[in-house]
Amino acid sequence: MTILEKIGRALADEPATVVVEPPGVGHGFWAGGPSVVHTDGRFHLAYRLRRPVDQGRGYANVVATSDDGIHFTTVATLPVEMFASASLERPALIRRPDGGWRIYVSCSTFGSKHWWVEAVDTAPGGDIADLAAGTRTVVLAGDATSAWKDVVVTREGAAWQMWACEHLLDQGDDEADRMRSVYLTSTDGLTWTPQRIALAPTPGRWDGRGVRITSVWRSGDQWLASYDGRASAAENWFERTGLAVGASPAEFAPVAGPIDRDGHTLRYVTLAQLPAGLQVYFEAQRPDGSNDLRTVFVPA
Repeated sequence: MTILEKIGRALADEPATVVVEPPGVGHGFWAGGPSVVHTDGRFHLAYRLRRPVDQGRGYANVVATSDDGIHFTTVATLPVEMFASASLERPALIRRPDGGWRIYVSCSTFGSKHWWVEAVDTAPGGDIADLAAGTRTVVLAGDATSAWKDVVVTREGAAWQMWACEHLLDQGDDEADRMRSVYLTSTDGLTWTPQRIALAPTPGRWDGRGVRITSVWRSGDQWLASYDGRASAAENWFERTGLAVGASPAEFAPVAGPIDRDGHTLRYVTLAQLPAGLQVYFEAQRPDGSNDLRTVFVPA
């Protein structure tokens, strides 16, 4: 069985442990959109908290740490008010080369379908808890035709790589749920250059309306990715997961999906690579309609 087959089976069928409870009961109360970094023997998790649309939507990005990858302690909270934003979406957490920390935050413009992305940095060598008072930089401003959010960021030496979800605004608000994933590169993680579309919707398939890459990692000579997909505008917020393979980080092809749990939402898959396997985190729907943040271990 390949590693992608193991991941697919674990996500769909294996018992998972809830690591963050939803902030309320019922539709629209979500804990999820995780991003994880495993370094120096510890897990560092960033995630989004959300209420229903009429109660404020995405109201905070939270950063937490853990020794075992299951029991997390909150060390920093970045509230929506910090960004003068209507709502926050999935963050992306990364350790900088100078030992400091950076979190990328997806921010929504009031009264609009537009989104932009900011980076928040600690000082060099700064503690992860310092992110709550970090230095802010807009890294993807977006414009009248593009909204940017839900980024995935990795770094290899001096080379930074990003896979960003682009929502297309050129056909008005009713069509703004359409999405695709774009590959970008940078030398500092702050100024980014788009290279090409890394993953696009496949017409007529379960992911024909939109796709967004949620994690990327190397496996031998291949690049592997998880992504969220949906077939229609009605499935916005109810995405399922797919898996993709690329010969390079700039272009992926779907190979598996849709993956769900008993027909319910399963999205924002991200993972930590460990010596014995993968610690996989994801957002999943509960019977009451709320979403929690769960984890499952996939042995190598």
